[in-house]
Amino acid sequence: MSLSKETNHPDRTYFARSLQRLEQDVLRMGTLVEESFRLSHQSLFARDLEMAKKIAPLDKEIDRYYRQIELDCATLMTLQAPVAQDLRLLSAFMQLVRDLERIGDYAKDLAEIALKLFAYTPHDCMSEIEAMSHHAQYMLATSLVALADLDQEAGPKVKELDNTVDQAYDYLYHTLAHQRDIKGVVEPILLMALLIRHLERMADHATNIAQRVSYIVTGQRG
Repeated sequence: MSLSKETNHPDRTYFARSLQRLEQDVLRMGTLVEESFRLSHQSLFARDLEMAKKIAPLDKEIDRYYRQIELDCATLMTLQAPVAQDLRLLSAFMQLVRDLERIGDYAKDLAEIALKLFAYTPHDCMSEIEAMSHHAQYMLATSLVALADLDQEAGPKVKELDNTVDQAYDYLYHTLAHQRDIKGVVEPILLMALLIRHLERMADHATNIAQRVSYIVTGQRG
């Protein structure tokens, strides 16, 4: 990924190299978020609590990238007098990393839900929720590939995938909300309702990323 172009002018050369480093940091942050999502999935559906324990330090690294990228974007905006295309890229990056940071936060929340659900027998809906999680992960991966390749066609594709996640959320929420003859505590039902809501929001943020890539390339908002 690179929209920056080096020139013989020293200031523009410095700006182009700074922008390239920034682009690399955004992709590194995306890789960490993907890993965090994968670990949260394993902790939930493989009931692997060791995976859940790895997410907190990973989330701190994600947050560090988020703060640094925001600072770098603001610095380049204020000190380097970027042209219109560079401003578009920087502003999109600042929004995009917020989406990544939120997905990372939700992954951490999923791990906490996994720890609480571990005490209960897996619910019949968990296989369908697992499919929903796989779908949201695929959306994130697709969006990050689009970012790396600057694929302006990814926005509509990921938006279509998001419709599938939304449909799964509606179905599962209805199923859980109308659960009858619940024996014992209702905590696992409440936790699963929260779980599918988090997954639905993660898919929304993945959609945002793909749409921001389209904006970076075309200058048009979807």
